[in-house]
Amino acid sequence: MDAFLKPSAIVDWEHPDVLARARSLRDGCSDDIAVARRCFEWVRDEIRHSQDYGLSVVTCKASEILREGSGFCYAKSHLLAALLRANGIPAGLCYQRLSLNDEGTAHCLHGLNAVCLPGIGWYRVDARGNRAGVDAQFDPPIERLAFRLTLPGEADLPEIWPEPLDVVVEALTTHASAESLGKNLPDVTLWTR
Repeated sequence: MDAFLKPSAIVDWEHPDVLARARSLRDGCSDDIAVARRCFEWVRDEIRHSQDYGLSVVTCKASEILREGSGFCYAKSHLLAALLRANGIPAGLCYQRLSLNDEGTAHCLHGLNAVCLPGIGWYRVDARGNRAGVDAQFDPPIERLAFRLTLPGEADLPEIWPEPLDVVVEALTTHASAESLGKNLPDVTLWTR
């Protein structure tokens, strides 16, 4: 479980601004589930999704996302993991593979989180931000994620990672604008047996 509590270059929860925000979100909460809910809702509602808002900056590290107030789903999951870990709540990164079109012929990864909640265990949450057709909620033990898998090639990647996938970090750190990243979203090949 230690790997899901550690700070890192991307999930940089020891950054003073991230620590301060984590502490402020914990204020008045009676237990870890209340803290996790507050952190989730704050990232979902207060950190703008770059594409939804037509923003150009690309963020990756938790402290960058907090400073800019925006990020893609992957970046928002990095910040949520950092806020949870700063509050002593184990958190990991998860991914879905989603279709980019209605035919299921082009795909990209979608970033979300898993949080280890007392009495529940690992519970996936999706703080990408709600909009028309997207209604992600914190309702343990029921998962209320942003997207349902319905098209060929879509999949839930079952792993919970302590660190973001390299392909995600590479995409977030090599594209100079959200427009460029939006045209080159990261993907993985699914292996079938």
